[in-house]
Amino acid sequence: MHAQPTTTVDLRRLVHDYFELTKPRVTLLAAFCALIGMLLASDNWVPWRVLVFGLAGISLLAGSGFTFNCLVERSIDARMARTRARASARGEVSIAGSLVFAGVLGGLGAWMLYAFVNPLTMWLTLATFVGYAVIYTVVLKPATPQNIVIGGASGAMPPVLGWAAVANEVSAPALVLFLIIFVWTPPHFWALALYRVEDYKLSGLPMLPVTHGSQFTRLNILLYTFLLLATTLLPFLIGMSGLLYLVSALILGGVFLGYAWRLWRHYTDALSRRTFGYSIFYLAALFGALLVDHYFRF
Repeated sequence: MHAQPTTTVDLRRLVHDYFELTKPRVTLLAAFCALIGMLLASDNWVPWRVLVFGLAGISLLAGSGFTFNCLVERSIDARMARTRARASARGEVSIAGSLVFAGVLGGLGAWMLYAFVNPLTMWLTLATFVGYAVIYTVVLKPATPQNIVIGGASGAMPPVLGWAAVANEVSAPALVLFLIIFVWTPPHFWALALYRVEDYKLSGLPMLPVTHGSQFTRLNILLYTFLLLATTLLPFLIGMSGLLYLVSALILGGVFLGYAWRLWRHYTDALSRRTFGYSIFYLAALFGALLVDHYFRF
């Protein structure tokens, strides 16, 4: 067998490094939440052009924001075990290259949304980009332990963007979807921060477990999980969903509360990991139940 030319190997590595800057798994999650918003805003099927270009535009702008985040936090990422393998942290991609890449992704995404979806979705998505890449990354994250709470507004926007892409408006159901993710974000992220606390101490970021300790953080996780359970009842209360969703929300929320209660009373890193893992499953299952209920109302 012949060895691949060095230039080919280098090109593949470079493409991989730039692709990883977009945090593809998180971008995929944002696209999934946007898709949920699209489907819930439609009584039948989403027009193919809105579906394809809407998801593509939202994903490209999300990837642009994540690229900018990696660029700004490259020195912080280099100090953390969880992130030091990123190409930006290793210095494998240049600052200029990252800026150009983020600009191209963002510009292409904005153009797709404006040309093939609607201007409202483009402006909302651009506002989300500014909220995440500038307000959260540059201003809030290094300044306050409540960074993830306030900055969570950007992470809660994808279903609103998907809703706006189909309905060309932002109505009460879209805001309920936003509120669910907004309240879900702190217990989800703080469960991660608890078992990664040594990493965050090295980073210099004022994360809640670092500034206020484990017990205070665990209490906040428990309180936010109670609030989350109450928030997830809103779709049923406003007539957005039926009994299938209500039962699902109560069961899924009850399990989440069980994790949060045990985490507060008897902390272990293993339990914190399981709580973090369940929080991801929880959100997907909750939105899945909402979607099934929407199309097959019980």
